Amino acid sequence: MFKTGQLAVYPAHGVGIIEAEEEREIGGLQQKFYILRILDNDMIIMIPIANATMVGLRPVIAEREVHQVYSILKDRDVVVENQTWNRRYRDYMKKIKTGSVFEVAEVLRDLFLLKVDKELSFGERKMLDTARSLLIKELSIARKAKEEDIEAEVEKIFHA
Repeated sequence: MFKTGQLAVYPAHGVGIIEAEEEREIGGLQQKFYILRILDNDMIIMIPIANATMVGLRPVIAEREVHQVYSILKDRDVVVENQTWNRRYRDYMKKIKTGSVFEVAEVLRDLFLLKVDKELSFGERKMLDTARSLLIKELSIARKAKEEDIEAEVEKIFHA
């Protein structure tokens, strides 16, 4: 599925590079693993190759899919449910953990819209930063653009 040197997205951690495929013995069984180094923080994650799809490892989105992400960010015809911050936090975390760039875009948009109306909790502010970071990294790679340029475009969408 993936080759050494290929970029891949791991849910909730973001874009990484497949550095190697290794075989290790775990619980008496030989298993093959992808060794993924997350670009943002150099974290190393071992992903069983047999379970890679199940855990949500996926390729970076294609450049032609970027407009869908921007459409989600621009959509203001959404209702942010009036629920407690911890319930919202759980719902947003579930979306981030799917690994879907489109779900992460929804979280970023919803939290930004909520921030306009009220003060975000500490957890929500942290999640807003996480969603922004995950999204900007992947969009910059998909568009072969600088992260600063993508961040400026995203900010422009929210302040338009």
